[in-house]
Amino acid sequence: MRILCIGDIYGTLGMQALRDYLPKVKQTYKPHLIITNGENAHKGHGITFSEYKEMMSLGIALVTLGNHAFRYDKIREFIDKSNIIRPANYDISVPGKGYQTIRFNEKTVTVINLMGRIFMGDPLDNPFKVIDEILEKVNSDIVLIDFHGEATSEKIAFAHYVDGKVTAVFGTHTHVQTNDAMTLPKGTLYITDLGMTGPLHGILGAQVESQINKFFTGMRGPVKELTEGKKQFNGVLIDTDLKKIDTISIRE
Repeated sequence: MRILCIGDIYGTLGMQALRDYLPKVKQTYKPHLIITNGENAHKGHGITFSEYKEMMSLGIALVTLGNHAFRYDKIREFIDKSNIIRPANYDISVPGKGYQTIRFNEKTVTVINLMGRIFMGDPLDNPFKVIDEILEKVNSDIVLIDFHGEATSEKIAFAHYVDGKVTAVFGTHTHVQTNDAMTLPKGTLYITDLGMTGPLHGILGAQVESQINKFFTGMRGPVKELTEGKKQFNGVLIDTDLKKIDTISIRE
């Protein structure tokens, strides 16, 4: 099976990049299943129902989230009945589900969303312990994990922890595609970060001036999306039959 995993869709330009490039990527790589991280789709923070529906209309099967999962508050009204997966290491009382299993051509595919804790600031449960609990319940042909985290060391450590237990682990959140797509010693496919789908010349998707000013002054201010300029589309293609993971990177 060929599975396309698209990096964090960021804001207005991210949605536009999805419209512009996904049809071409589908035609070139012919994926059977498409997954994307959508936690930044709404102006850089959260995801609205209309953005979610558009992703579904473009052929995306599942949408994962991260630390901005609930920044758009109305997601609570539709997340339970959607194909959106929020990090599984949130408390059990949090709306939504942390993983979902779907069927394709007689195969079962489970996608799990987890969030790292290093430098993230959110008091989530330990993802290493949570994945053990999930894997005891899951019996699928293919298991994929979106590990949404800041620290590369935590992502790599987690991937080695589940090496041989899952099909693939792909990192999200840092918005810069890494050059380490590989097969781990026990067979799990891995990349530290898929990269971002959105503005090419912003600072991780945000307006340049405001972000530079933060580094000058040390004062935190609102993060505003960059809404004009060139775009990029990043992700990976996972081939479970060939046991390969290849990066995809398109820049205007």
